[in-house]
Amino acid sequence: MSSFFESLTKAVSSPSPNRSSSRTTSTTPGTSASSSSAARTPATSSRRTPATSRSVSGTPRTPLLSPVATEAEREQALRDYKVTIEYKHLKNHAPGGVYLLPSFTDLRHFHGVIFVRRGPYTNGIFKFELRLPPKYNDVDAWPIIKFSSRVYNPHVDPGTGVLDLRSAYPTWDPHRHYLVTVLTYLKKIFYMKTFPGGDGIANPSARDQSVQNPTFYRKLVDECVRDSQKAVFVNDVEGCTAKFSEEELCHEVLRELMHKNLKDPSTMTRTQVLEMVQEASERAGQQQKGAAVKTEG
Repeated sequence: MSSFFESLTKAVSSPSPNRSSSRTTSTTPGTSASSSSAARTPATSSRRTPATSRSVSGTPRTPLLSPVATEAEREQALRDYKVTIEYKHLKNHAPGGVYLLPSFTDLRHFHGVIFVRRGPYTNGIFKFELRLPPKYNDVDAWPIIKFSSRVYNPHVDPGTGVLDLRSAYPTWDPHRHYLVTVLTYLKKIFYMKTFPGGDGIANPSARDQSVQNPTFYRKLVDECVRDSQKAVFVNDVEGCTAKFSEEELCHEVLRELMHKNLKDPSTMTRTQVLEMVQEASERAGQQQKGAAVKTEG
């Protein structure tokens, strides 16, 4: 994976022999909450007003640069571009059960959720935010993960909800550590059963309980899982893009359509999926109107 990012970095850093001084580069980084293929970088006119925009699919675009941009601005634009590449890489490499969505306003702010399928936290649904510092991609520029769900775990600070990354990665190496690295570690903490040595310094009380009183520790973990399930429809994080809503009639209709039409999911196109969503919405509306007429009658 290191060679993947190194080759892309060289491609972005190398000046193009055909690039004129009157043109600059914008990026169109990708498709979904877990994209991975390399982003294309079409040239655009320098007359465009520099702005941070978003692609149709939802991935945030990096800002367009002025032809008179300073060296610092160019370096920051390269860092931002690398972030979009890492995000696209998640499409095929994100750990199972972990979902990450970009915010609407900040290229370096993400909202996520992990569905735990096995281990001590089975059936837990934990929401979190991931923030990248401005210098991310540099040495010792650690990402910050903060859980909005209550997580009782030796690796999570019980007061702030922040995941302890520095114990696992004392030095953050941009040539070895990426978004997929931190998401893989996030998933790993929910499957650990023992915490040897000084492991689990974010919540030493939880670590000690796991050793001295494992039965009580498991009870507190079970409470944590139940709390996460109860709060799944609570969307109290401002600007959160990973929201859950109670099932409605349109969801039921869409599920029926998907069972009927999705013979081979790998062959479905984005257009076909959107058409099913539209059809489900229309059918649900018709059924609701019919129910309302019966009630009035």
